[in-house]
Amino acid sequence: MELTLQLVIILVCLFYGARKGGVALGLLGGIGMVLMVYAFKLPPGKPPVDVMLTIIAVVAASATLQASGGLDVMLQQAEKLLRRNPKYVSIIAPFTTCTLTILCGTGHVVYTMLPIIYDVAIKNDIRPERPMAASSIAAQMGIIASPVSVAVVSLVAFLAKVPGGERFDFVTLLSVTVPSTLLGVLAIGIFSWFRGKDLDKDPEFQARIADPEMRKYVYGESKSLLGVKLTGSQWTAMWIFLGAIAVVAFLGAVTSLRPLVGGKPMSMVLTIQMFMLLAGALIIIFTKTNPNDIGKNEVFRAGMIAVVAVFGVAWMADTVFEANLPAVKAALSDMVKTQPWTYAIALLVVSKLVNSQAAAIAAMVPVGLAIGVPPGYVVAYAAACYGYYILPTYPSDLAAIQFDRSGTTRIGKYVINHSFILPGLIGVTTSCIFGYLIAAGRGML
Repeated sequence: MELTLQLVIILVCLFYGARKGGVALGLLGGIGMVLMVYAFKLPPGKPPVDVMLTIIAVVAASATLQASGGLDVMLQQAEKLLRRNPKYVSIIAPFTTCTLTILCGTGHVVYTMLPIIYDVAIKNDIRPERPMAASSIAAQMGIIASPVSVAVVSLVAFLAKVPGGERFDFVTLLSVTVPSTLLGVLAIGIFSWFRGKDLDKDPEFQARIADPEMRKYVYGESKSLLGVKLTGSQWTAMWIFLGAIAVVAFLGAVTSLRPLVGGKPMSMVLTIQMFMLLAGALIIIFTKTNPNDIGKNEVFRAGMIAVVAVFGVAWMADTVFEANLPAVKAALSDMVKTQPWTYAIALLVVSKLVNSQAAAIAAMVPVGLAIGVPPGYVVAYAAACYGYYILPTYPSDLAAIQFDRSGTTRIGKYVINHSFILPGLIGVTTSCIFGYLIAAGRGML
């Protein structure tokens, strides 16, 4: 009964905060936290400090890129590609973010791409919700297909401890998760290609841009970048930014190049933070960008709003779900004993409760294996460890909402009908289906 009431409070805070918009979404989390800790006597969860610092570092670098004019270089090149057939941005963008996650082992890299994806979409009159929501979902889906992610490393370690599980090494596991993930991302892209109304037929959007000031805010610079001659410093800024991303991806793929911290390679979260700050600093040094311009642009503003939203909402959700995890875990364990396929549903639900794929695997894989779920099913349904799109409380989803100045990527009137629910369900379900087929075809089941 208490858990139900706590979930209602979370939904009310989300509902009211979403209606107010902006920073209000995060501030409403303060009401939820006070009620959970002082009324329900729950121990306070952990604020998502690492995520918030990562957002700040990435947003600072992206805002510096915009202030330097380097973003225009990327947009010009992307515009050349998209002008040939711009409707494909809803497919290209999610594959881009998924690939970055696979290389880096963390979905936080999506923050570098969101402002670029938005600008490409809006300047080609494409509904930004289509590629923005798809890209946020695809970035998180890439985690279970990454050889350097904590989730994959943990899964292989758990499988190695049970009879028959030792044959599912990294290569075998990834031979199932990589193709199933990419097929899931493709399904998301195809769905997103057709979702929602075109901007010129959307009455809400047209009413939004009826105000000249709002139109300027939504579209930014309205003229095309095609044919515009860009300066050498703009190109330099762009190469510095892309170089930093390439270095992060390389360090994610080659673990031995990262310094050891406590006997283990330094985490990718810290690596991303360091190199994003470095990228911003190098852009300022080599392009003579005015630092005062960085905090004034829309990338910086949207990013800082996302930090506040993440702070309040994610902290509130973590407090509730962490306190109730043992009871939920016990209830779900009984269910997966009878029907192995229900393991995927249990993993999905737990993932939402803990807002982490690695944590969901740590909570449910040992339980599943202990109660007799065959290792092959654990591998086949690995994609189900991503379920935190169900409620729009995850940082990348909140960031996508804030970066979409058109207002098309949003939390719906009833909270659950948000922009990410359908891409998430389609992507994860497709990945699980193909994961099962691939595993069965290779004799793993």
